Amino acid sequence: MTLERARQLLQTQVSFGGGYNRQGARLILAEGAREHGQDAVDGLIRELGLEQVFSFKPGTSFETPAP
Repeated sequence: MTLERARQLLQTQVSFGGGYNRQGARLILAEGAREHGQDAVDGLIRELGLEQVFSFKPGTSFETPAP
């Protein structure tokens, strides 16, 4: 997933808010971290204000759930 696509998906999650969207945002950030690294994820958190909306802090490690 490109960072631009992650940004678009996260903006949708932010616009809806709520617990289910928080989990969706976590999964998007986990995929972003896997492909682009923690610095990219921290940038998205800051850029989109995810700390205020979902309480995600820069430096937090996001991982996809095990199957």
